[in-house]
Amino acid sequence: MDLVTIYECLCDRTRLRILNLLGTRPLCVCHFQELLGEPQVKISKHLAYLRKRGLVEATREGNWMIYRLPEKPSAELAKNLACLQDCVQGDKGLKKDLQQLQRRSKTMAFADACGCD
Repeated sequence: MDLVTIYECLCDRTRLRILNLLGTRPLCVCHFQELLGEPQVKISKHLAYLRKRGLVEATREGNWMIYRLPEKPSAELAKNLACLQDCVQGDKGLKKDLQQLQRRSKTMAFADACGCD
């Protein structure tokens, strides 16, 4: 995978937040909407951008698209995603997103939000 492609994907705050959350578990668009407080259209555009460039994969489960990090990322992508996970500790916003995901994953409302869990 081309490093320039990876860094183009990482240079947007919303895409960083999405990749950060996907580092913990697969999620669907409705989860991102709830966690990031962004409209579905914006989230979907960023996910399509990341998917087209190979930074995320998607599978259909019923009516929902479930997004995840690639099962077999290139060495370049794996190193950069690991770096992102290391950097989260120094970024209050990214750390807050992970904490919010952890809290909401424990509630039925979050798990049943779209029926994909």
